[in-house]
Amino acid sequence: MFIGYVVVAALLAFALSASAFLTFTRNPQVVGSMTKLDVPDSWLPRLATLKAAGALGLLAGLAVPALGGAAAIGVILYFIGALITHLRAKDYEVAPVLVITLLAIAALVLRTASA
Repeated sequence: MFIGYVVVAALLAFALSASAFLTFTRNPQVVGSMTKLDVPDSWLPRLATLKAAGALGLLAGLAVPALGGAAAIGVILYFIGALITHLRAKDYEVAPVLVITLLAIAALVLRTASA
């Protein structure tokens, strides 16, 4: 189970890190998507920080199981919020959000099972 957590956590941490980087650097595609969802521009640094913290927490969870579980729960909650935001804006292109949410759920289950 631990090897499964390592793989899932690494993939998820990579995706979150890339997303955080693109958000911090105000990538036009990210900014356009956030604008379409009516997310205020002032929220971008906070959202990017949350994604980066999730990535770091998942990787720290390799050594500290409780931290990995807490990070996975945080990522799940973040992306549930993202899903709600997409649906409220009537934007149904939610496949990436669902995939990341499912990866975070898998990370939580695997981290809990291997602790």
